[in-house]
Amino acid sequence: MVGVTIVDMWFDPKCPWAWNTSRWLLEVERVRPVEARFHVMSLWLLNREREGLEDWYRTWLADTLGPVRVLVAAGRRYGPPVLRDLYTELGTRIHHGKEPIGADLFRGALTALDLDPGLAAAADSAEHDEELLASHRAGLDPVGEDLGTPALHIEGSAFFGPVVTPVPRGEAAGRLFDGMLLMVTTPGFYELKRGNRVSPTVG
Repeated sequence: MVGVTIVDMWFDPKCPWAWNTSRWLLEVERVRPVEARFHVMSLWLLNREREGLEDWYRTWLADTLGPVRVLVAAGRRYGPPVLRDLYTELGTRIHHGKEPIGADLFRGALTALDLDPGLAAAADSAEHDEELLASHRAGLDPVGEDLGTPALHIEGSAFFGPVVTPVPRGEAAGRLFDGMLLMVTTPGFYELKRGNRVSPTVG
C-alpha cells in the first residue's frame, strides 16, 4: 500500500516481551500509517542446542513448542493473516488469563475465532516443523547473534526489539515508532541498549 510502512514482527506467543511489542505495534497502527504483519518464531528452537541455560529457563521453555506449532498449522489452513488474531487470542489467555498452556488453551482460542479446534492436535505433531523452522530462520537470521524475540523487519533493516514496559499507548506509541524508524534507517546504526531491565507489565 502506498504511503504505508510495513512492519514484520516475529514472535513466540509465550514471551511477555514480544507480547508487549506486539500490543505496541497495534497501537502504532492507530496513530501512524503502519501495517503490522505477524510471523512465528520459536524460543524452543532458538535454545534447543544451547549449553548453560539456567534451570528455570529450561523449564519455562518446555511448553513453548506447542503454541507455535498450532499457529503454523492455522496459518497453513487459513493463510498468514490469521496469525494476528490467533496470536492475540492465545496471548490474552496466556498473559492476562494465566491459562496453562495445553490442549484446552489451544481449543478455546481456536473456537473463539471460529477456527477448526482440531488444529489443537498440531501441538503434538512435527508435521509443520519444517515450515516453522523456515519462518524462524527468515525472521532471525537477518538479525544475527541469536537474539530472539521480539524481532522486527522494517525498511530493509532487521533488529531485536524494541523491548518496552509498560506498553506505550496513543501518541506515545507513535513517538516511539518515529524514533525507532529514524534509528534503524540510519546507515551504520547498530545498537542502543540499556541494562537493569525490570519485569514486564504485560499490556
